[in-house]
Amino acid sequence: RPESFQLVLTFALVLMIQDGLRYFWGSEPQQLGSLAMTYGTLTFLGVAIPTYNAVVIFTAIVIAAAMAYFLGHTSAGKILRATAENHETSAAMGVNVTRVYWLVFALGTTLGTIGGAVVVPTAAASLNMGVELVVGAFAVVVIGGLGSMIGAAVGAIIVGLISAVAVFVYPEVETLAVYLVVIAVLIWKPSGLVGRNNL
Repeated sequence: RPESFQLVLTFALVLMIQDGLRYFWGSEPQQLGSLAMTYGTLTFLGVAIPTYNAVVIFTAIVIAAAMAYFLGHTSAGKILRATAENHETSAAMGVNVTRVYWLVFALGTTLGTIGGAVVVPTAAASLNMGVELVVGAFAVVVIGGLGSMIGAAVGAIIVGLISAVAVFVYPEVETLAVYLVVIAVLIWKPSGLVGRNNL
């Protein structure tokens, strides 16, 4: 299926799951209190940063490095990338495409679970948080480029910086600022800032 179809389908599934959760558990946000602040703060270049946030950043870097190694230096990772590029050719060469799809699903579920687990202590868990994250991820992917881990990292940094500056200057335009950049990238370089051929 085209990647645009997959993105739309993913977003639709998020909305369906969200409604299911609302039916069974209600729509009230759930909080863990001030768990993230119990670890105190640390100072970096004269700026106080919550220790928990530093742990989250470190965890993200470790996971990204592990995924980069897996995709670029292991046979399973190379098979996964080849299947994503052309599943018909991969199947013709003897690759069990169904098994690869299940592997990708398992990896995605695991990473999503880890992401949710580290985000919830810093904010209330609500039904809308999934939609917000998907929308943010969409901006990251469009800016960085589909099919590239380096692109995802570049896109995430750009979106994070734009959001931080917008919140500091004029919070009401945070989302607008991000999507103005998305529109500019789509017009200037539809494939994203980093091409598919890069890991």
